[in-house]
Amino acid sequence: MTIQPVDSPRQLGRFIEFPYRFYRDRKDPYWVPPLRSDERARLTPGKNPFFEHAEAALFLAEEGGRVTGRIAASVDRNYDSLHGERQAAFGFFEAESAPAAAALLASARSWAREKDADVLRGPLSFTTNDECGLLIEGFDHRPALMMPYNPPEYAEWIEAAGFQKAKDLYSFRAPIPSEPPPAYARIAAMTRRKENVRTRAIDMRRFREELERVKELYNNAWEKNWGFVPMTEREIDHMAAQLKPAIVPDLVRFAEVDGVPVAFGLLMPDLNIALRKAGGRLFPFGLFQILWTMPRIREFRFMALGIRAEWRRTGIAPLLVDELCRVVWRKGYRSCEIGWTLEDNEPVNRLAIVMGGTRSGVYRIYEREVA
Repeated sequence: MTIQPVDSPRQLGRFIEFPYRFYRDRKDPYWVPPLRSDERARLTPGKNPFFEHAEAALFLAEEGGRVTGRIAASVDRNYDSLHGERQAAFGFFEAESAPAAAALLASARSWAREKDADVLRGPLSFTTNDECGLLIEGFDHRPALMMPYNPPEYAEWIEAAGFQKAKDLYSFRAPIPSEPPPAYARIAAMTRRKENVRTRAIDMRRFREELERVKELYNNAWEKNWGFVPMTEREIDHMAAQLKPAIVPDLVRFAEVDGVPVAFGLLMPDLNIALRKAGGRLFPFGLFQILWTMPRIREFRFMALGIRAEWRRTGIAPLLVDELCRVVWRKGYRSCEIGWTLEDNEPVNRLAIVMGGTRSGVYRIYEREVA
């Protein structure tokens, strides 16, 4: 076995292509193939604004000229300056065998050492704003939009390489009730009667202005979360451009006090239902499959509920939840995935359970000292 750095367009193509063959050979019924064009953009400096404040190295495991695994290692100056530590991350991790996994993780750790990192954490592809965590519970269903999926044996292989749990993330599956939970409905009704409070859907005609509001709220609401890295303006623009074609305006709502946005809720139709049919390619038939399937999707991912710190515990959150519940029921949605959430975020986890959710997935972020 050899470990090869990805240093050419051909090698990048092999890096991108590996999971498509790997999961096809496993006949895995749940893995959802991402669009190859999106994967190439994620991994290419100049196309992904992550690389404006970070760098990464990609590696392939090979045996007899055949790719048997892959991994990316990265360092992020924005993370280090915010958290006061030198972290390296590993992600995009796939392997056919324990020896391939061990060799790839060792290569990522060696690269992290060269970058003077103190700790190596992952899977993070590339940050907590992207796909993150290793699935360790919940292998019996398709992942939701932008949620990871992997074989169960990966946990054993990563732990054998000396990594330990840093943090667990949860997801919850919930049916959509025809009426919001009574307690939330009562609080929402009281909050709604305040003359200076209102909610509204995103105005797609003023998308640029609305995006500026989301940027400010997102970075303020999550700044104290474990592992959080503020998204730059270019990163939020980049993500918004990818998600915009699938946005249902009524499912993105702001709460305003005296006309100033203080919170937002983001629900996205579960595009993985459409991507699964496309097979990772837009042409010749993938785009048709996506366009045909998208209007018929009746599941969504509750991606974010962000509230400015000073407006928490004021009834704003129940108001947004109440209105979103009523909207999605009217539009015919009948199930959702809530997450991810931090394992120790009791208020949000309690909300998911109150909404009728049951824990459907656990995603673990591992860490190991580099030295």
